[in-house]
Amino acid sequence: MPFQTRITELLKIEHPIIMGGMTGVGTPELAAAVSNAGGLGMIAIHNAGSPQEGRKWIQQLRHLTNGKPFGVNLTILPSMGPPPPYMEYAQVIIDENVPIVETAGSSPQKFLSLFKKTGIITIHKCVTIRHALSAERYGVDIILLDGFECTGHPGEAMLVILSCRPRGAIC
Repeated sequence: MPFQTRITELLKIEHPIIMGGMTGVGTPELAAAVSNAGGLGMIAIHNAGSPQEGRKWIQQLRHLTNGKPFGVNLTILPSMGPPPPYMEYAQVIIDENVPIVETAGSSPQKFLSLFKKTGIITIHKCVTIRHALSAERYGVDIILLDGFECTGHPGEAMLVILSCRPRGAIC
């Protein structure tokens, strides 16, 4: 039975369940299973290894979801060497008409105007209220506030999901 919320309406999904990009394990097959079950399946485009392979993953995911909504995660991380080709990944997301993009890791600001002008729904994954407020100012459509159990996110406050709301008010 569908569960209607503002999130399900905006993302056109049946259940308010959003799969994270899941670096290392978020494959098109797993994301398609989530989307086909009524949630929002998501791949992290960098898991594919290159922008060209990312394009193939998006095409495969689109085929496997048969018109169901899906998203692509663009994780923006600092790098000790040359950074990954983030702009090329962003362009692939745009060229492939991905309906929903999730950014994470660092500020999404320089990518948002590119995504928004093509009508892509934007989500930004945050680990603090401070970052969430910045993302809101930048104009993201949805903010995901992750706690410690999300793993892979070095949150300064190390919140757990059940304490995010009360603790968030004082962060």
